[in-house]
Amino acid sequence: MNEFCFRYAEKEDVGLILDFIRSLAIYEKMLDEVVATEEILTEWIFEKKKAEVIFVLEENKEVGFALFFHNFSTFLGRAGIYLEDLYVKEEYRGKGYGKALLKKLAQIAVERDCGRLEWSCLDWNQPSIDVYLSIGAVPMDEWTVYRLTGDALKKMAE
Repeated sequence: MNEFCFRYAEKEDVGLILDFIRSLAIYEKMLDEVVATEEILTEWIFEKKKAEVIFVLEENKEVGFALFFHNFSTFLGRAGIYLEDLYVKEEYRGKGYGKALLKKLAQIAVERDCGRLEWSCLDWNQPSIDVYLSIGAVPMDEWTVYRLTGDALKKMAE
């Protein structure tokens, strides 16, 4: 791995963040589900401060990103970090940048006295699963994620 560093995203990076999100969506075969815009991301990440983004840089060029936010564990009685997205550009994969981003997030979690770091992974994404298992992550086999979106969410809110 070449020289690298991290930096937190700033408001001026919103276009770059959206590019990374779209690239991840293409990789996950879910591009048609991306409705985020630069305006939406600016509002929720930088104005409402509901998420954070860090980039990993090689030679001052952003080659990967992680978008994360705090959640809360009632059992632990403290906040955790939930990693929503992690993506490394294809031409930079295999160099350790994904692990470096995970390590950086673990450091942030420890610095903030968080109780855990967690994320979801698509079942077919074996390369990522292999990385996660290699660093000691444990799959939560006994848990199933449920989600309300769109009309179902609106109906439930009535």
